Amino acid sequence: MHDKKVALITGGARGIGLASAKALKEDGFAIILADINEEALAKATDELNPLSAITCDMGQPDDVKQLFSQINEEHGPVSALVNNAGIALPGEFLTYSIEDFERVLDVNVKGVFLATQLAAKSMIEHEIDGAVVNMSSINAQVAIPGIPAYCASKGGVMQLTKSAAIALSKYKIRVNAVGPGSIDTEMLAGVNSNKKQMEIALARTPLGRIGGVHEIANIVAFLCSSKASYITGETIYADGGRLGLNYVV
Repeated sequence: MHDKKVALITGGARGIGLASAKALKEDGFAIILADINEEALAKATDELNPLSAITCDMGQPDDVKQLFSQINEEHGPVSALVNNAGIALPGEFLTYSIEDFERVLDVNVKGVFLATQLAAKSMIEHEIDGAVVNMSSINAQVAIPGIPAYCASKGGVMQLTKSAAIALSKYKIRVNAVGPGSIDTEMLAGVNSNKKQMEIALARTPLGRIGGVHEIANIVAFLCSSKASYITGETIYADGGRLGLNYVV
């Protein structure tokens, strides 16, 4: 058995990823951050003092393999994996390039699959009852026409979460996902700065406000904890009530 609690957070240098890293550190995990943005990673390192911070493009399989090779060699296996790295690449449906579509799926689906597979292999080898948390979105259930690849990818994450949960259950590895609605991150910055867009977002959110990154991070930490020991294959939607909204009162 391997008793050291190590959590890897991809896309961990900013936003939901960094907030999740902070929440997991508070829960006693040693933190490893992975991110493609070197500048943000350096800033996050100064702020969080993680066990390690590694530059990685989750859309490149060789990068992902090298990431886990380095972690296993230097720190041993992770006991929690947060697959948070993701991109959107907005564009008009009829002119959306196949290159952009493939890039989004490379990061958001293939990267999640490979990271989960590699983490699980190490967990199994070291008899770790591990936890994997994938970052999905309400756009796994509903859609926005200007982000077709993102919507497709998050639907894929939802199903991949279920498939992995079933496959890994016999090894006592739990796999779940979080599906945020409108959260105050850089990805939502364009909406935040546009009063009309913000009014639209709030009109379709029954709680009447944008969510904070810490509110998603709290769910991530819960799913990585023993408090969620009987939960696997689920996507928990934190959207201020949007998915339950039939019409605006």
